[in-house]
Amino acid sequence: MHHHHQHNQDSSGNNTCHHHPSFGRHGFKSSFGAGMPMGGFGHGGMRARRGDVRTAVLRLLAETPMHGYQIIQELAARSEGLWTPSAGSVYPTLQQLADEDLVVAQETGGKKVFSLTDAGVAEVAKTADQPAPWEDAAGSDSGIGDYRATVGKLMQAAFQIGTSGSKEQREKATEIMAEARKKLYAILAED
Repeated sequence: MHHHHQHNQDSSGNNTCHHHPSFGRHGFKSSFGAGMPMGGFGHGGMRARRGDVRTAVLRLLAETPMHGYQIIQELAARSEGLWTPSAGSVYPTLQQLADEDLVVAQETGGKKVFSLTDAGVAEVAKTADQPAPWEDAAGSDSGIGDYRATVGKLMQAAFQIGTSGSKEQREKATEIMAEARKKLYAILAED
């Protein structure tokens, strides 16, 4: 009984006293994961059109049956993260395709796995000679992959100074970043 009580103390102590500095590894994620568009450069520019999502879903299912979440992950991976249709566009598309008898859903392990019907296979054949939507996304990159990599390296340097730099180094870095931010906004202001 006493041991059980002690365990509660420990777990609540861990919950309440576990503090990460804002520049720590967890601070990086919590500060920048939600608020920064790190995963979504090009997200606005690569807004998925309904027809694109439909074609992409059919093309993926022509390769192998998948469940909805797999489809979303696969599209993001194949476009190198440049085109990530949301669940809000993929799942209704799957439902629509099912209504049109182009795909069929089967429950496997508690998940709906979608595969093409014969009509679906025929539909895919119509666009087989065209680039897949995710190829279009990667092809219209316009250097955005390099840009994202550069931003990532910049943030890494900034957080390294934040984590292990001296007060003077942090102040100097803050000035540089403030100046860089002004210059970046100046580019946006150019017409």
